[in-house]
Amino acid sequence: MALRPHLIWGPGDNHLVPRILERGKQGALRKIGQRPCLVDTIYIDNAAEAHLQAASHLEINSPVAGKAYFLSNDEPLPLWEIVNRILAAGEIPPVTKSISPGLAYAIGTLLEQVFRLLNLKGEPRMTRFVARELSTAHWFDLSAAKRDFAYAPKVSIDEGMQRLKVWLAQRSR
Repeated sequence: MALRPHLIWGPGDNHLVPRILERGKQGALRKIGQRPCLVDTIYIDNAAEAHLQAASHLEINSPVAGKAYFLSNDEPLPLWEIVNRILAAGEIPPVTKSISPGLAYAIGTLLEQVFRLLNLKGEPRMTRFVARELSTAHWFDLSAAKRDFAYAPKVSIDEGMQRLKVWLAQRSR
């Protein structure tokens, strides 16, 4: 079976949260467009629990064998609300400035070409992919995971944000 958790975050995250916090500290974040694009993320404990639930249903000839399941918190929220709540957990001011999706895409195209031409290490701050992702709603139907292995998120976004805030405060001491 394949499990597809969408945008995992929480204490211990070394991918999404650190990037948002780093760019927030630098003042480098801009909202892409004005639409409230809904996105559904997943808190780390819910992702881990889903894996345990799924594994307990996996056996030879099991109805879940060979299937793919999307996982999230089942709480779609506007993307920039999620970003701003992560920033708040790290005691960083919210993102208030914005640029158009077209401009973000053009900047991504330009930066990708500069990185390619100059053979720069790392990744550009903006890419065409990121510009699209930050200006598009994306969440998934969880009904198969709920039906086939009783997936139900136990930690809400609100509780997860509180846990993240405590964890970040402990790390900064």
